[in-house]
Amino acid sequence: MSTAVSRLLVENNEGEEQAAARITQIYDSVQRQLYLFLAATLIAIALTSLYLIRANRQIFARLAELSEQRSELAQKLISTQESTLRHISRELHDEFGQVLTAIGAMLGRAGNQAPEGSPLRQDLQEVREIAQSTLNNIRSLSQALHPVLLEEAGLESTLDWYIPTVERQTGIRLHYEKSGQSFPIETGAGVHLYRIIQEALNNVSRHAAVTEAWIRLRFLPNALALEVEDHGKGFVSEPSSAGENVPRGIGLVAMRERAELIGGILNISRPSQGGTLVQLKISQDKLQPHAA
Repeated sequence: MSTAVSRLLVENNEGEEQAAARITQIYDSVQRQLYLFLAATLIAIALTSLYLIRANRQIFARLAELSEQRSELAQKLISTQESTLRHISRELHDEFGQVLTAIGAMLGRAGNQAPEGSPLRQDLQEVREIAQSTLNNIRSLSQALHPVLLEEAGLESTLDWYIPTVERQTGIRLHYEKSGQSFPIETGAGVHLYRIIQEALNNVSRHAAVTEAWIRLRFLPNALALEVEDHGKGFVSEPSSAGENVPRGIGLVAMRERAELIGGILNISRPSQGGTLVQLKISQDKLQPHAA
């Protein structure tokens, strides 16, 4: 009886040892499989991350290339536009201006030959006045298209001429303020500044429905600040990808492109009184003749 019990105990111990060994093998197998799974997962994550990083780099490189191409295209379009406007301006000033000047002179001579107080003399004088008025309008249009004064006298003198002209043409009272110690501005940059002011005032005239506006030209120690403000209707804005309301329009896009071309920062906002505030700030070194 003792022998049988001892044998059973021995067999039971052996069974327990075998079961324990089997359980250990199972745990080891599960552990190895878990490690392999984790390793495979980490490798997959690493490969996916590397792929995404490479893909993002390619996308950003492509975006940078497209942005550069867009900037070059915008610069070429603006350059072409300025060249075309310059050509039309010269044609108006030289060709039509000379023709109208000659017509005015001929009408003056013909009027002098007509009898004093005769209807013919009065008619010739009236036609001469119409020709002179047309000549003045053509000269104003020529200057508006491409102000020769900008190349000859600079931006300040051009604005001194242009702003009162716009005031007379639109009937809008323009408060023009200059401050600070002025410095020379390269002609190419001056053209862009002039066009930005021109577009801003066109928007005031067409869309703001106001009787007055403010133009501020500030020469800062190391920069130039420009503001055009009105308290009218303001722009119709559209939400941007960042959730902000951004004014849209071809003219506004052109203003931003011109600001970027001369290294300026353009901001369009709504002042507390309502309307629109166009602000442009440019570093002085971007406007100097050597920075062309």
